[in-house]
This record gives sequence, structure tokens and C-alpha cells, in this order.
Amino acid sequence: MELPDSGDARGSSHSVPAEVFAEGFGLADMHIAAIEPGAVRGNHFHLARREILVVIAADRWSLHWDDGAGTPAQRRSFAGPGVVLIRVPIGASHAIRNDGAVAMRMVGLTDGPYDPDQPDVFPRPVVAVAATP
Repeated sequence: MELPDSGDARGSSHSVPAEVFAEGFGLADMHIAAIEPGAVRGNHFHLARREILVVIAADRWSLHWDDGAGTPAQRRSFAGPGVVLIRVPIGASHAIRNDGAVAMRMVGLTDGPYDPDQPDVFPRPVVAVAATP
């Protein structure tokens, strides 16, 4: 869901629609990450937590996902500046690839706490990761 810019001379402003939270998404954890040009974050799925991702980009990037084990990987590309909200259901593998020339940001919100001893992160690639030089 692309979030329209309702900003003014002070800068951009993007509001999340109320229906995103109407389904009872109880926020329990949040993480903020940078994604450098050519890098991929994700390529995993969760069994116990739903996730909402907010991607803040100034250049090209792509979202990759599946609908569960045994389903084909899908892709959607984005170009130019903008903010996009992504709802990730339990069991869906997901990844974000920075296809642009500048770093981008991502905020991840989950409805369950992160436990480093039981991270609820299971690999299932939906996009190839470029080789590190």
C-alpha cells in the first residue's frame, strides 16, 4: 500500500490508514534498518508473528514474497521517492532489495516480541542475494 505524501513546506508526511490497525494488530516489537544499494533484507518467514513493514525510499527498490511454502515467488518494483506499507502474513516469505543508488530505510513492526533465543525467523529465499565483493 503506497502511502501518499500529505506534507507541506516543512517536508513530507505520510499517514498510515486506520484500517491497518483495525484488525487487532497489537504492536510488540519494532526495528529500524538501512538497506544499502544492492543489498537484500529478509528472505525469511515467521511462524508466530505478523509483521508490518514501512519502506522509505528515494530510489528504485523491489519487494519479493511468496504466499507460503510451495508457492511461487512474486515481485513488485517501485521507482522514485515514496513510502510504502506492507502487511506480511504469518508463513509468507518476504524480502526487500535496494535496486537503487542510495541507501533506503525500513521500519518493521511485529505483533509479538523478538526473542534472540527463539527468533521466529526461518529462511526461505524469494530473491537472489548478490555476491559480496
